[in-house]
Amino acid sequence: MGGPKYDGKYLHKLIKGLLRGTKLHDTLTAIVIPSFDIKKLQPVIFSSYEAISRPDLDAELADICISTSAAPTFLPAHSFKNKDADNNEREFNLIDGGVAANNPTLVAIGEVTKQVLLQHVDLFPIKPMDYGRFLVISLGTGNAKNEHKYNAQKAAKWGLLSWLFNDNSTPIIDAFNHASADMVDFHNFVVFKALHSDDKYLRIQDDDLTGNLASVDIATKENLQGLVKVGELLLEKTVSKINLDKGVYEEVENGGTNKEALQRFAKILSDERKFRESNASSRLV
Repeated sequence: MGGPKYDGKYLHKLIKGLLRGTKLHDTLTAIVIPSFDIKKLQPVIFSSYEAISRPDLDAELADICISTSAAPTFLPAHSFKNKDADNNEREFNLIDGGVAANNPTLVAIGEVTKQVLLQHVDLFPIKPMDYGRFLVISLGTGNAKNEHKYNAQKAAKWGLLSWLFNDNSTPIIDAFNHASADMVDFHNFVVFKALHSDDKYLRIQDDDLTGNLASVDIATKENLQGLVKVGELLLEKTVSKINLDKGVYEEVENGGTNKEALQRFAKILSDERKFRESNASSRLV
């Protein structure tokens, strides 16, 4: 109760050792990483697209990774400073990006849409709402949602402490996390379907984890191997879509497996890359 479960020192040392001085603009592909500034009470989005035009956001990847993984109650908040284009220091006081976007899919879509509006060379001439050109793979980390471990009868008796800690769980955090992630999935499902592009949005999630497999921090060899098996089984499961009324994932009739869907997406991406490389080569001739 007196501080985070872990001091984070080993994790921070490991991250800094692996990433060294690598900065956001050094990434090999475009990335977007959400975090939350606990001092300003607002999200902070680190986007490699903006790393050049916004030097204050072009932070070291180590600081960004430490910040976005600083889950409340588990790891301490992280602070650092970075300079803007005028050499003024900007201070960051950050915690887990999941507080702002537990399902960051919408953040990624928003960032790409913004770059389309700015006519980024890699994305122009795509139209901002041309979701037929968007290809979204949203991978959940798994949860124990279907355990139904809470109900109104129990919650009606909870005070502050019980909402914060109950039977080795934190109900208030669980509620916010699930609400945040599910609302994004609801939104994406409806928008892609409305624009006749629902085959371009793939959400893979497992709501049936139990016991240690559903934990945030049990990293034993046995548990990690168990998660690998969960992932392998997910590949063979039929593609599922969220049922907006029930709030659960249901298999899509004739939807094929997740593995087949990923292979289909990979083929589309491969063809797109070949097309772009061909165009680039023709411009050089």
